[in-house]
Amino acid sequence: MAFIAGATFQMGVEREDLQRLQKFFEIQDPRFFDPEIPKHTVTVSSFYLDKRLVTNAQFEKFARENPSWQANRIAAQFHNGHYLEHWKANGAPPEQAKHPVVNVSWYAAVAYCQWKGKRLPTEAEWEYAAKGGLNGIFPWGDEAADQKMANYAGSKIGTTTAVAGYPANGYGLFDMAGNAWEYLADEWTPYRSDAQTNPIAGGDYFASGDSYQLVTTRRVIRGGSWGGEPVNLWVEYRDSHAPNNAKDFVGFRCAKPAAK
Repeated sequence: MAFIAGATFQMGVEREDLQRLQKFFEIQDPRFFDPEIPKHTVTVSSFYLDKRLVTNAQFEKFARENPSWQANRIAAQFHNGHYLEHWKANGAPPEQAKHPVVNVSWYAAVAYCQWKGKRLPTEAEWEYAAKGGLNGIFPWGDEAADQKMANYAGSKIGTTTAVAGYPANGYGLFDMAGNAWEYLADEWTPYRSDAQTNPIAGGDYFASGDSYQLVTTRRVIRGGSWGGEPVNLWVEYRDSHAPNNAKDFVGFRCAKPAAK
């Protein structure tokens, strides 16, 4: 895991930023950027974040030790029918052992992180970490996205690739843009304008026990994927999925607070 020192930073964008962003990403309608408005001040405490997305091999070990999360045993309310559909006989394809695990639900991601003594990162933690100490458009700065920097639609690969196959950002974090979207702890809600400290939209359901299994609201996803456009790789870009929505372009990584 990478240690990320706590800090105060600015999340979101102002409306006066939209013309510049529309031009950069070739977006015609400024309403496209509404989820990222307004800019607001956020403070995060120090935390650790996995340097890499959780892989098929790692998730396979979890599923073996926790049979209720195997594809043929998972409870119906925790997935959408596509859970681990790319696996065979509860095993990951050997050639994809080091690829990020996808076709998992938010519930399974939370369960995995708890099993590791960790948790999902919050949206604020993820965005601050994705910036890598910079204040650029992408984790690597303002240089345009290309196939050397991330696995996205422009790479024309059409599926996941092994984790850590592209350059890390300034905090030593891999695939913070592209390869697979990442489930986060937060509920999908509009940004608030007031200053906040360690915000978690929708409440701290993921912290311990099985309370996360009661969640039904959409969860934030970040980072873009192998099928995403450059705008999806933008460190500010926000999207969401239902917590049971296992898809072949969404995975996760884990976080944990730093000892005080």
